[in-house]
Amino acid sequence: MPARIAVLSFAYAIGGVLIGILSATASCKLFGRVTHFSFARELEKANLAFGNAVGGLFVMIGLIIGLGLN
Repeated sequence: MPARIAVLSFAYAIGGVLIGILSATASCKLFGRVTHFSFARELEKANLAFGNAVGGLFVMIGLIIGLGLN
């Protein structure tokens, strides 16, 4: 029985990671469409404000998914 619990916990964690990656990718694409910014161009220019906005987006998604999985 403990092995089954460990396998299910591992599968649950992997599922959460996959959901997080897919959500982050979708959010970045949506953010790019809404704001009409080029991620590559803005990061090449070392735009600190843009980097902070994208970082905040990733933190927000991580918190939502992390708290939702608990």
